[in-house]
Amino acid sequence: MAGRNSDQEARDQGNGASGSGIPVGLLIALVIALLALLGIGTRYYVQGDVNAIHCLFSLFFSTNLLICYWEMCLFFRRNYIEVRAEYWRGWRRETGRTPAVEFLTTRVPPGRVLSPTVWADVWATYSMIDSAYEDRSTFGFNADIGNGFVTPIPTLILYAAYTVEFLPAIVAGIIGAMLFWQWVYVSSLYWVSFFVTGSHTRITRPELYAYLVGPNAIWVFIPMFGLYVSVRLILDGSYSVLGG
Repeated sequence: MAGRNSDQEARDQGNGASGSGIPVGLLIALVIALLALLGIGTRYYVQGDVNAIHCLFSLFFSTNLLICYWEMCLFFRRNYIEVRAEYWRGWRRETGRTPAVEFLTTRVPPGRVLSPTVWADVWATYSMIDSAYEDRSTFGFNADIGNGFVTPIPTLILYAAYTVEFLPAIVAGIIGAMLFWQWVYVSSLYWVSFFVTGSHTRITRPELYAYLVGPNAIWVFIPMFGLYVSVRLILDGSYSVLGG
């Protein structure tokens, strides 16, 4: 951010990569699991059942909420991410290793688990795959910022509605149709933009599938299923599609 020494921060972050704390990858898994289990457990307590479709969307919504926080970090730490991406490029040249894997094994002290500086490395390492996240004029950069600030509230509303059915099913279906459609459209468009700009030619095929095709497929196909669920909520006028 303005007024901060980004070069010094990048050096400090790199020097602290092997400190004490919890590995980033494990922390991510724990956060998503705890958020998802909160919804699954609440539904079981209130409804007395466990539904596979509800479990799927509890996991999906929980993942999106975490990613929304990362996307807010993308906005607030955009200057730092540019500097940090250069750090990771140099690190990769020197070591020949993959920055994303190194980041996931980095240990985060308990006092820094919410630090935007820590989570800025999500984007700095991903910039090795798609340099769009260093360029504020690109579609990918701005689409993710938009998702980070716009979708948390409707995500929470749907998560709660699917869990305790506090909204009329038709209302939940309408909100879901709008939210899921924009995920399908934006994620598909990001795929297209990645290939149109020729970014796929700068990475290996394993990297293409591991970092682009696989993760983005989640944000296309699960929301497509979410559209089906939303239509059922509207047409049925009940939560029967979720076992309610």
